[in-house]
Order: sequence, then C-alpha cells, then structure tokens
Amino acid sequence: MPNLENLRKQAKQYLRWHRERYYPVAAIIREYLPRFRQLSDQEILTAAFRLADAQELVARKEGFEGWQGLRTGDRTAMSKTHADSQPVLTSVAAHLYVRDLKASTHFFTTQLGFVIDFLYGDPPFYGQVSRDHAQLALRWMQESFFAEDIRRREDLLSASITVATASEIKELFLSYQAAGVSFRQPLKTEPWGAKTFIVSDPDGNLILFAGPDAD
Repeated sequence: MPNLENLRKQAKQYLRWHRERYYPVAAIIREYLPRFRQLSDQEILTAAFRLADAQELVARKEGFEGWQGLRTGDRTAMSKTHADSQPVLTSVAAHLYVRDLKASTHFFTTQLGFVIDFLYGDPPFYGQVSRDHAQLALRWMQESFFAEDIRRREDLLSASITVATASEIKELFLSYQAAGVSFRQPLKTEPWGAKTFIVSDPDGNLILFAGPDAD
C-alpha cells in the first residue's frame, strides 16, 4: 500500500482541484463516491466537498470503504464499488489542437452555438466547449501539429457530431451558413443515406455534422 503521508497529500490535491473548479476532477469524484454518481460535472464542482470526502475518495481508489479502513489496513472493509459492476462510460469528447484558445472558444460559442464548460491554466491552455450532448476538448499547442498541406489533400476529420432528424441537419447547416461559418463541404446527401456537411475551425480542424437523409 502506498505511504499514508502520500495518500494524505493526494486527498489534499483532490480538495484543491475541487476548490479551483478543475473540471477533470469531477469525473474522478463521480466514479468513486456514490453520492455524486448522478450529478453533472458542474453540479459536482459547486457541491460541498470537504477533506473527509477527498480522503474517502482516496481510500476507495485504494480498495477500502473509507479512510479509517485504509489507515488501519483493514482488508475486511474493502470497497465493492468496482468489484460488483462493470465500469460505466459517462461521456466522450473529441480533442482538437488549437494555436489560440481564446480565438477558438470565440468561434465555437459565437458561430457554432457551443458554450464554454471550462478553461484551465493562466493563460488558458486547455478547455472544453459543448452543445447539448456534444463535447469538444480544446488543447493549445504552439508548434505545428499537422503537415501544412495534409488537410488540403485529405479530409482528416477531428470530430463527428450527429443530430437526430433530417430537418435538424438542414436547419443546423442554414444557421451556420447565416453565421458566416467556413465549410470544407456544404450540405450533401451521402450514398449511404445520410446528410452531412463539414465545418473548418480557425485552426483547420474539420468537424463533420451528420443526420438522416429523411425524417
């Protein structure tokens, strides 16, 4: 078992992350503490979270029901959190690499209708935007992350986002067109029976939007 002092430091780190509204910690809290299981990231970050909660989280990660069991090494008080059920995947987010996080979030919020979930760093180097159930993680990178001409030769998609109906995909395309969005591909019907269009963000990331050909 790891050194108890190191585990105390881990608990304090989780507590600090929660106070700083560091978004990735929300998923960890939800995974290991059952009372947070049904809460969204935002709800977790605004909920009361004390040192005792952080210590319980650490204990459960180590396989114990609580901090006291971890301290005493009582293996009869092992956590059943993961023993009795399969892991549950709660969300997925495509990762886009950008050179200007501020410009990128401005594009997604003002032209594509997304909202900023969080920005991390001072100045920010990582963030997430979302619209409904679609999430896009944005990572700042200074160096070139693709060969300069590769996207002129190949349609390398960074993300694919779907809507439920044909009317929605058409409405979405028209709203983006009115907002002056740059398209790599306009709305078209694919041979496999879908309507798609591709948006290019300020960094050249290609995002496919798709819906059914008919309602």
